[in-house]
Amino acid sequence: MTSSNASSPMDRESVWHALSADEVISRLGSDRQQGLSCAEVQRRQVQYGRNELVDNGRRPRWQIFIDQFRNVMLIMLLVVAFISGTLEILESLEENTIPFPKDATAILVVVILNAILGYVQEARAEEALAALKSMAAPKVRVLREGKVMEIDSPELVVGDIFFLEAGVKVAADGRLLEAVNLQIREAALTGEAEAASKNAAQILPLDTELGDRANLVFAGTEVNQGRGAAIVTAIGMDTELGKIAAALQGVEQEPTPLQKRMTELGNRLVAIALVLVSIVVIAGGLYDLSLLPHLIEVSLSMAVAVVPEGLPAVITVTLALGTQRMVKRHALIRRLPAVETLGSVTTICSDKTGTLTQNKMVVQAVATTSYRAKVSGNGYEPRGEFYDANTDDPSALYERQLLLLAGALCNDALLKQHAAEWVILGDPTEGSLLPLAAKGGIDLKALQEKAERVVEFPFDADRKRMSTFYRSESVPAIAAKEPYWMITKGSPELTLERCQWRQVGQDIQPLTLAERQEILAQNNRFAAQGLRVLGIAHRYWSALPPAESVETSEQDLIWLGLVGILDPPRPEVLAAVATCRTAGIRPIMITGDHQLTAQAIASQIGICEWGDCTLTGRDIEKLSTEELDAATPTVSVYARVSPEHKLRIVKSLQRHGEIVAMTGDGVNDAPALKQADIGVAMGITGTDVTKEASDMVLLDDNFATIVAATEEGRVIYSNIRRFIKYILGSNIGEVITIACSPLLGLGGVPLTPLQILWMNLVTDGLPALALAVEPGDPDVMKRPPVKPNESIFSRGLGSYMIRVGLILAIVGISLMVWAYSYTAEHLEGGLDPRRWTTMVFTTLCLAQMGHALAARSSTRLTLEMSPTSNLFVWGSVILTTILQLLLIYASPLRRFFGTYLLSGTELAVCIGFSTLVFVWIELEKLVLHWLHKGHELQLLD
Repeated sequence: MTSSNASSPMDRESVWHALSADEVISRLGSDRQQGLSCAEVQRRQVQYGRNELVDNGRRPRWQIFIDQFRNVMLIMLLVVAFISGTLEILESLEENTIPFPKDATAILVVVILNAILGYVQEARAEEALAALKSMAAPKVRVLREGKVMEIDSPELVVGDIFFLEAGVKVAADGRLLEAVNLQIREAALTGEAEAASKNAAQILPLDTELGDRANLVFAGTEVNQGRGAAIVTAIGMDTELGKIAAALQGVEQEPTPLQKRMTELGNRLVAIALVLVSIVVIAGGLYDLSLLPHLIEVSLSMAVAVVPEGLPAVITVTLALGTQRMVKRHALIRRLPAVETLGSVTTICSDKTGTLTQNKMVVQAVATTSYRAKVSGNGYEPRGEFYDANTDDPSALYERQLLLLAGALCNDALLKQHAAEWVILGDPTEGSLLPLAAKGGIDLKALQEKAERVVEFPFDADRKRMSTFYRSESVPAIAAKEPYWMITKGSPELTLERCQWRQVGQDIQPLTLAERQEILAQNNRFAAQGLRVLGIAHRYWSALPPAESVETSEQDLIWLGLVGILDPPRPEVLAAVATCRTAGIRPIMITGDHQLTAQAIASQIGICEWGDCTLTGRDIEKLSTEELDAATPTVSVYARVSPEHKLRIVKSLQRHGEIVAMTGDGVNDAPALKQADIGVAMGITGTDVTKEASDMVLLDDNFATIVAATEEGRVIYSNIRRFIKYILGSNIGEVITIACSPLLGLGGVPLTPLQILWMNLVTDGLPALALAVEPGDPDVMKRPPVKPNESIFSRGLGSYMIRVGLILAIVGISLMVWAYSYTAEHLEGGLDPRRWTTMVFTTLCLAQMGHALAARSSTRLTLEMSPTSNLFVWGSVILTTILQLLLIYASPLRRFFGTYLLSGTELAVCIGFSTLVFVWIELEKLVLHWLHKGHELQLLD
């Protein structure tokens, strides 16, 4: 029945496409008639395992949450909360009151909220593997012990013989033993849009690319038509689908540029806090050890002031708002950090079909014996023009019309209008002949109603042709002397070899050798332009030939002409590629299509020049890592690539320091999408696997949408820098003010940790959110991308924060000194002498409102900017001011936040001091604009 000689691991790695079916059966120890025995199946299941994809494991969700507390800023806040809580509890015990560490509680709430925000961004589990598993066939028919039985696909083993029919999913990789008109959709695996024709008898060269292995079938693909039988050569993780799963799991997610910059920011802020705390505690302790409790209190306030607690929330909300704007531009963001990363993209690696092109096969050129023309039109619309040199030649026009008529009738596709869009139902290549006929004035509806098809020889992979027979009388446009008209279309070479005649006007003439050579030369010229070429011929019959007489019937044909077909570029892509060039972004085409087609489209839309160097998958296979790294800076077109090649290209570009956006739609693209800095999946044609592995989904599958999303990402990054300079500039002022209070001997801390949290979360947070929706600069896509290693403090942002922070500190300290003396001298009305701390608190908060208004632009004065261009800023300033006043004049809030009632005079003084910050920044704009003519400040934005 079967031998017990199981295949070795080495056998599993054999190139099965280079062996005959009998050799494969022999190597795998199976039997064509009997299949495997049940005992052998059990043994192989033990040896090879189950036919399913294996998850190597991901972090559990609880681990993701715990990992959030590794953030250095959150760790520092936890330490501050612990110390603050301990001091508050001890103080309460001394005073015999119920301990309620409100400062510590507030800090812990902020820490937990920030951790939750981080968790939500990370916890979206990668479902790509689950989506891959869903592609497995649930049931499969196999031959075992001479009987056909149905089993669950995980029970398949190497050497099993299984059966294929239309509509079923292929359960494992296999070598075909039999194939009858078998076509399999492999787009998800290879990227090829058309179903692949299979041939069990072929023996292919060792270096045949995956998409061209016509004698193999692959797990996860789907049978389109026909039937067949195959022997299992690989299961589970050894299949091509399994290799993609392994590559997907092997890709480590790199932090985005924003995440790197925020980590850098956190580390610097914590370092600054530790230095300042050390200076205050050590210097003060050396001066007077009895001041140590007071110094610790000051240090805790400084530590809280240094950390911008509201920043993570503001960034998260900003990115979320960005996703809403991107949806309106047909881009769906799946991971928030990707919004900002788009603004840093330096290279866009795009698939060709459907992204750069329309994913519609459109006839571009026709050629008959006497007629040559280029054809215009948009998609499948039945409107267009023929640009020819012999329009007035009746013979040439007859040839053209006969060619168009033949193409429309030797056709199984349908042209339909859905709403305002024309679509093809059926094979898009032959479907392209229908709008072509309509452009030539043929009434397709009338033709389909009248023309009577009587016999058909379907297309098959061996002949690479199809033929149809019509009653001549049902097609009045032809001058037929015989009752039946046969039309043949297919491969130009294989159709031409069946021709002995050619159509010349209304005459039929013998086909000479020179004319054959000219037809083949024209075919080569079309192919060199990247066109997919069909040849069309015809013949008249007095009687219908037998259905089984395909070979003898497709002889002695009359040559009609050639049709050149191309999936044309999207109309908006040319402008999008030009925008990329202006913005310093390099577009690259990576496709599974043929090299000439890829180069033709790429040169047409401006990705490369005709004749520039291109690489195929076979070329990449021969290159070492170092050789590939040397090639990627200059190569902009890659054709006939496999999943491994795409992954290698992305990694090579990243080694050059590029921030890479990579598009994809098939399963084969998932590892490269996950490796890329921005993985972009197709929303219409993309598989669930690619969508789950991606950062962004294109709702319209359009390259121009990537460029639009990149523009939005740049605007968002500019706004992130805008509110970071606002938040951190204010924080610097707070820290310096607090640090100076013990040095001035004021005998108290001007700001408690709870008040600082209020400032960082509300006073800073609300205006910062408003700054996040500031309209973008119209010239944002005329600048180069932000360098990936650029510090968040670069381009003047760091110096701006220090300048503004010092001004805010000077204002705060000046007010603090005056208020301390004033409140000590004026005790009328029973007002608390410590209300100077509330005056400092209020002045700093109101000063930040002026700062928010001024921070909208680094070059334009606030008065020059229309208030309606960002009403959110004005709204946030008014709302925050009202909330701040409630903390002073609403009794419950006053008790909770530890503020004191201020008189009208004192409030007026606070407002007066606070406006000085706004005035300074506005004057600074005028001075710097005069000195530098706005260049430095423009860079700051």
